[in-house]
Amino acid sequence: MKRGFKKALIRLVKVSAALLLLLVLGGLGLGGWYVWHLSDVVEAKFEGRKWEFPSKIYADSKIMYPGMRVPVAQLREKLRRLGYRSSRHQPRARGEYRIHGKAAVVEAFLHDFQYPLRDFHGFPVRISLKSGVIHRIQRLDNGDVLPSVELEPEVVTGFYDRVREQRRVVRLEEVPARVRKAVLAVEDERFYYHRGVDPVAVLRAFVANLRRGGVVQGGSTLTQQLMKNFFLESDRTLERKVKEALMALVTEWMYTKDQILENYLNEIYLGQNGSQGIFGIWEAARFYFVKEPEQLTVGETALLAGLIRAPNRYSPYRDIKEATRRRNVILAKLVGDGIITRHTYERALREVFEKREPVRVTNGAPYFTDYVKKELAAHYSNDVLTAEGLRIFTSLDLELQQAAVTALSKGLTRLEKDYRHLRKIAKTDDLEGALVVIKPQTGEIRAMVGGRDYGKSQFNRVAQAKRQPGSVFKPFVYLAALTHGSAHGREPYHSTTFVEDEPFTWSYGRQSWAPENYKHRYYGWVTMREAMEKSLNAATARIAQDVGIKKVREMAYRMGIESRLPLLPSLSLGAVEVTPLEMAGAFSALANNGVRTHLLSIKNVVDRNGNVLEKRNIRVKRVISPQVAHDMNNMLRGVVERGTARSVRLQGFTRPAAGKTGTTNDARDAWFAGYTPDLLALVWVGFDHQSELGLPGSRAALPIWTDFMKKATGRLPVTDFVTPPGVSSFQADPRAGGGPRCPDGVPQGKPRMEGTGSTASVEICG
Repeated sequence: MKRGFKKALIRLVKVSAALLLLLVLGGLGLGGWYVWHLSDVVEAKFEGRKWEFPSKIYADSKIMYPGMRVPVAQLREKLRRLGYRSSRHQPRARGEYRIHGKAAVVEAFLHDFQYPLRDFHGFPVRISLKSGVIHRIQRLDNGDVLPSVELEPEVVTGFYDRVREQRRVVRLEEVPARVRKAVLAVEDERFYYHRGVDPVAVLRAFVANLRRGGVVQGGSTLTQQLMKNFFLESDRTLERKVKEALMALVTEWMYTKDQILENYLNEIYLGQNGSQGIFGIWEAARFYFVKEPEQLTVGETALLAGLIRAPNRYSPYRDIKEATRRRNVILAKLVGDGIITRHTYERALREVFEKREPVRVTNGAPYFTDYVKKELAAHYSNDVLTAEGLRIFTSLDLELQQAAVTALSKGLTRLEKDYRHLRKIAKTDDLEGALVVIKPQTGEIRAMVGGRDYGKSQFNRVAQAKRQPGSVFKPFVYLAALTHGSAHGREPYHSTTFVEDEPFTWSYGRQSWAPENYKHRYYGWVTMREAMEKSLNAATARIAQDVGIKKVREMAYRMGIESRLPLLPSLSLGAVEVTPLEMAGAFSALANNGVRTHLLSIKNVVDRNGNVLEKRNIRVKRVISPQVAHDMNNMLRGVVERGTARSVRLQGFTRPAAGKTGTTNDARDAWFAGYTPDLLALVWVGFDHQSELGLPGSRAALPIWTDFMKKATGRLPVTDFVTPPGVSSFQADPRAGGGPRCPDGVPQGKPRMEGTGSTASVEICG
């Protein structure tokens, strides 16, 4: 019995040992195969052509139709940018065009173009205009009359387009030794002593992160960084880190240190010039200092090395003080490591970076393309975007974009000219602005200007700046009232409901708040319409108190505000921070009759073989009833006709429009959000560092909006807001309680709250 058990045990051990040996050999074989595979991948990259196939961003195509205003000069410029060539005869080949005739006839042989979901084959077309308005479109080859014609999308920019020489590849010997040493001191001081993975650096980073309770230091070697940039995703996963380490080991086995360093110095990302990325040491030296690497001073070399960690944060174009602070940290590292002497260190500390403007870039929508890049980053790595030749089709309208850029730039310059105090403040704080344009029916972002000068600051104030909206927030209070009515069971609110505009104190918890009107002017009993038109703080706050501040917050969220909104009475007057993009999206739901459309910047992503990788559809959701939206639109039209935005009319904008001015109590922010049935634009004006602007939205933001909208809508037929089914209209005298007639007398005492509810469309008379 015991002898049999012993034999069985020995047999089991032998079988287990054999299986273990097989597993080890199999694992070694599989591991060896994987390493061999990685070596093939690395070799293909190092031996093949590098840094090609930049992704390109396209604006939306231009659709022209009868009734559309198209200045001939503008159309000629558009064709030129698209690569069409002028011809004296009728176009016979693709890409030819001519303009002739007294009535302005434009003939063009359209290009072929590969759209995301279809291939377009060009044909000759004739566009006939009268007084700058299209009245007929006809094919020249078969005589067919067309309802519209589409010009192909225009390339806005490329992601790090090499054609524009945003990277110049240099040999290692062309990079001065001091530059190489500075980069290695900052990024991988043991580069020449490890074989791709540095256990010392990993341990040092682990200890530092453990002490700080978070990731404050990385342990990746320069080779690992190069592998990540060449091949891998940027997400911090264990799988990615393991693969990165293996590839680094393989690379170090296959190539010399100098070859690896040369590739790294040409690959590293060092900032932005407009929408174009600055890659490589040579290009960075030219961009930041207008020098070649061998001409850099020690201080400039240190700044360049310090940029690698966070190029846009430490850019001297954005913040000289922050860039200088970072440079000094690097200089301390260099002197501490013995790379430079104490004398050289002290001399470099005295170097001063003068404030200057970078070289202008041709991209007309840099803030928009940065926004698009951020949207893409969630699904596409930086390596893919810069090397795989993707084509990104967007919602951008280049003509609206240029009009927005011009309007904002001229408007801010005009403000500084007209108001001396703005010029004084601008010496220490920059007067800035933002303008965003949305097509309400689709949510497409048609234009985005995130600041006065992208070359000076890449901070996108449309999407990134958190500012107080002030009175622009008030429509959410009125929408909550129209939708929910009083929280105390009284009659529902409508535009002719009377509210009291007098000083009062709102007590909440153990605190109190007393809203004040602009210049301390109060009007007694007024209708909701009058309160909106005059932007009365006290009346608006009373409505919010009666409806409930929680309902107001819920309405703001429903309309599209995403920032955190505190449940405080001051929320009713916009004492909270939001982005201009949030506000624009929320207002677009009003322009779209209560239907909220999710904002859309990217429409399609296509690879270089024409395969559609991504198609982003329009997403809509009804957030308020058409009747409430119509009532709100009527009140906001009153703001333009008779209220705080009446200068829109005085400045010559005559189309049907609605909007709301906004000014914060501390006079730091000025807003105007306005829209026609087809287009919404929002303008914000203020100082970057919160200096007091001292101007209301009607003076600071509204003129910019008006200038833009006159240009933007001039090409479109005039349209009016549509009255939804079930809404009746009557005239009301605001002095007589809002009834359906306009009596001569004015009632005495407190007016009655009467009307026909949110389904009443009221026209003011008397």
